[in-house]
Amino acid sequence: MLLQTTGILLIAVSPDDPLLVSLRAHLTELFWGPVFSFVGLCACIVATIRRRSEFRVLLWFGVFIGMYGVRILADAATTFGLAPQSLWPNRIGIFIDYFLVVPGTLFWVELTIGKLRRLIQWFAALGTAAGLFGVTWSAVSRQSSTFLAFNDIIAIFMLFAIATVVIIPSLSQKYLLIQSRVLRIVLPVIALAALLSQIPGIVYREYAEPVAFASWVLALGYVAVQRTFANERRLLTIESELETARQIQLSSLPEHVPALAGLSIAAGYYPMSAVAGDFYQFIEMEDQRVGVLVADVSGHGVPAALIAAMLKTAVQSIVPSAESPRDVLRSLNRMLSGQRQDQFVTAAYLFIDAVNRKARYSAAGHPPLLLSRAGTLLHIESNGLVLGVAPDPDYPVRDIELCIGDRLLLYTDGVIEPENAKGRLFGDSKLEQVVLGAQMCPPSELTDRLLTEIRAWQPPSMAQQDDITLIVIDVV
Repeated sequence: MLLQTTGILLIAVSPDDPLLVSLRAHLTELFWGPVFSFVGLCACIVATIRRRSEFRVLLWFGVFIGMYGVRILADAATTFGLAPQSLWPNRIGIFIDYFLVVPGTLFWVELTIGKLRRLIQWFAALGTAAGLFGVTWSAVSRQSSTFLAFNDIIAIFMLFAIATVVIIPSLSQKYLLIQSRVLRIVLPVIALAALLSQIPGIVYREYAEPVAFASWVLALGYVAVQRTFANERRLLTIESELETARQIQLSSLPEHVPALAGLSIAAGYYPMSAVAGDFYQFIEMEDQRVGVLVADVSGHGVPAALIAAMLKTAVQSIVPSAESPRDVLRSLNRMLSGQRQDQFVTAAYLFIDAVNRKARYSAAGHPPLLLSRAGTLLHIESNGLVLGVAPDPDYPVRDIELCIGDRLLLYTDGVIEPENAKGRLFGDSKLEQVVLGAQMCPPSELTDRLLTEIRAWQPPSMAQQDDITLIVIDVV
């Protein structure tokens, strides 16, 4: 009925109007659909931004609740005829019906360990296979619900297994990564609501499923957030400890380069992470003599850094034999014998007598010493076995006569191994090009230029792949 009053057109709608009746009947779905979709989207965005494996539990939670919310909205679009000419709301509903179990199982994969984790992984695989088969059959036969029972069975068995573990504390401690009293309380409530939703004649039966799912979502959300914050606190603790380790490691490196008449020295140390496996040290002696040690522990991070820390202690014991590269490397080899077999140490040692302009060099599986002289670059190799492999290897020594204007370069393989977008190594040729192109630059500028060239060589999105150490020595 239409009413016209003071220029305002009013439409009177009967309480028995079919549209109002339908809206009242689906009010719960119309409320929860947008809520679940929005919460799921927010959870997925947060997990994507963090980009850490610890946040996968939040990602699968977001996908799970988001899919359920979208299904509610798709059902509402079909019920109210919001897209009468389109089959997509129905297709979306069918797809979600068949695949909703997958993110639900993957959520629990992130929270379980041992046999329960493997069992849930099997549920996820079965759910994926059943979903693919059901969607394909639905598209071919136009019968959408033929195989939905398989997904229901998978979901029921999975929930039964999880509920058993969650409710029994001894099993929960054995198979779950996180303990939650909330789940122990909510799971029986959800089971009761699910049971009521299947019994005809129960008052408010149509609200049982949304209420049960909302309770389930709140419980899972609590667990996901609790797990996420626990991981974040753990990561912050680890980062704090790594920062402390980094400061300790930096304190083990020389505070300054030696100031010797006849030599100009610069050092560059660029770790790829908080702690590194590269190490260098200067052994200063009387009469303008100095020993330079550069070492590289295989691998990265804390294990490599611990072995590098051992070298700091070892250096103190090699001072009496600092004039002999062979004895220095033999002493280091004895101290590192018995280390982990999956890690090895390469090293190079250079002894320089600045007064007499003489040098002695030896290495243990290390990149060669570079000598820039009169526009040419010489590779001086004198290698024995890497440290810690054999009990008493020999380390041959090269004697070098130095001239004014010579430039010596010691480095680790982090200089030559970076790859560009095409997979080509920075390599010896590029290193030679940079070194010869900076002959008139002071040593400190060469170290900066080399690092700049290495970073430019790699794609901008690629992080540093290895620790980098450079020692440049000019004879002046």
